[in-house]
Amino acid sequence: MINQVHPYKISQVFEIDSKIIYKIPKYQREYTWGVNEWNQLFDDIISNEEGYFLGSYICVSSKTMGTPELELIDGQQRFTTISILLAAIYSKLNKEKEKLDEEEKSTLINIKKSLTYNAEKGVYKPKLLLQVQNSNLDDYLSLLYENEIISDKIKKPNNAGNRRIYKAFKYFNKCIDEYINENIDGKNSEISLLIDLKDKFNGAIIVGIEVDSHKDAYMLFESLNNRGIPLSAVDLIKNTLIAASESNNKSDECYEEWKTALEYLTDEYSTQERFFRQYYNAFREELNKPFVEENPTKKYPLAYMATRTTLLDIYERMIKKDFSTFLTNLVREAKIYAIIINNSDEEKIYKEQLLDLERIQGAPSYILLLYILTEQEKLKISDEQLENIIKLLITFFVRRNITDIPNTRNLNKIFMDIIESIKQKQGEEICNYISKILKEVSASDELFENKLRGQMYDENPDATRFILCSIEALHQTKEIYTDLWSRDNSNKYIWTIEHIFPEGQNIPEVWVKMIADGDREKAKEYLEKYVHTLGNLTITGYNQNLSNMSFIDKRDRKNKDGKNIGYRNGLFLNEDVVNQEEWTIDKIKKRTEKLIEILTNLYAM
Repeated sequence: MINQVHPYKISQVFEIDSKIIYKIPKYQREYTWGVNEWNQLFDDIISNEEGYFLGSYICVSSKTMGTPELELIDGQQRFTTISILLAAIYSKLNKEKEKLDEEEKSTLINIKKSLTYNAEKGVYKPKLLLQVQNSNLDDYLSLLYENEIISDKIKKPNNAGNRRIYKAFKYFNKCIDEYINENIDGKNSEISLLIDLKDKFNGAIIVGIEVDSHKDAYMLFESLNNRGIPLSAVDLIKNTLIAASESNNKSDECYEEWKTALEYLTDEYSTQERFFRQYYNAFREELNKPFVEENPTKKYPLAYMATRTTLLDIYERMIKKDFSTFLTNLVREAKIYAIIINNSDEEKIYKEQLLDLERIQGAPSYILLLYILTEQEKLKISDEQLENIIKLLITFFVRRNITDIPNTRNLNKIFMDIIESIKQKQGEEICNYISKILKEVSASDELFENKLRGQMYDENPDATRFILCSIEALHQTKEIYTDLWSRDNSNKYIWTIEHIFPEGQNIPEVWVKMIADGDREKAKEYLEKYVHTLGNLTITGYNQNLSNMSFIDKRDRKNKDGKNIGYRNGLFLNEDVVNQEEWTIDKIKKRTEKLIEILTNLYAM
């Protein structure tokens, strides 16, 4: 039974005087959010107005020794991340403590109180209690103590810096630094910007659903995840269009054209919604012209940029202005977008490059490609030149997704600015300009190399898979071609990343002996530091068959038909592995450096 459903501001969930403890049950999975989720949360907060919806949580109410507890059944990832971000803001502001006025000091204290409760005079304890898996709770408590948020002295666990709690904290510190650097000026100081960020964050909305029992919680969880989907922004745009066309008795005709446009975009809502944002952002100057005539004081009366929150308003106004022209242009651009997302029958020489651009998460650049493909004749860009531009974008996104430079929230502006700058250029001049700008905003070679030495798989498994596949592709011929991107009937990759030294926390004894001379603590240390690095990763089509086997068994594994399903699978990636009799940390380091050399040459800017 549902007790209550209520939209809360973050400031209400983590109310300063509240003693409510949010507890994550020990049977819940460990903290798993990574860079993509961290960035999305931070970007949502700084890009949207107060009241932006951050999601929901489901909890069961209980009491322990008189202290009210809410047991989180759904929402633990979001709660953990919110708490870490609040801790990062507190840490930054606390370092400026001597410069704060009385009101600002009060703000600092309130941030601390939002994360803790005063158990007894002057003793602050955390309001959020994480589960214990993979040292989540110990890492979190240590982080809070290090940053003077809780009172109880907590020793920093071994290798905490290599796990997600500390990585998230470090990531948010970087995001905050970038936010300050982008906005600091004569009016905005570092302190005022930190407080502004805190206020933005506290104003976001999260919906809390409280139930009586665990049974109710899980039933509700299943219902929310398996039943109806609310109307999307795309649905609402369609409704506005059909309503506008009815006055001209053209609703049936409009509906058919609308269906045609969406067929070009696939039935994936995320793709449809992205197209509507990118179409506006690519052609905002042209789309705003009719509205500038009515309001000449604004360069972009519709919106500076289409975001998830401004999307509906932009398109409603465009439809009401001239629904017929709107629909004609929409169908034309959707057809072009279909080429970019490989949903078109048109054969292009750059088709494979477009597939790679998608695989490396290069969708933000579709803004630029949509504009170039639409204006290709006017810009005098050949298909060969376009192919080279796409190759350049692939290199750019490999480096970006591994280094996080430039920041995700800056990508739209970068490509929109490029569009504005190339309108008066043609051919090779455009290619050179794009190359110049992307090189300027990309991470340095030194940073790229350093990131490649890090915990690649843990930080970005998709990018890691891409670069491993790209290394293998360099050494494939028609005679020995293997499609490493093929999928099974469940749409899962057949070829997956394999950790040579197994990644599981329960390290098999045979690996403890090989990797650390029988020292289990040393083996755990090595696991945290090296298991996700490039030198310990390869690709196999039989990952589940290898699992925690010994190195020799993994290397020489065959199926019942005598086919090699271990590391003797003929891939170049395994050449340095199949000739080894043991797998050690030194061999992991050596192989890492070899792969880095290949990648820095392959993805040089």
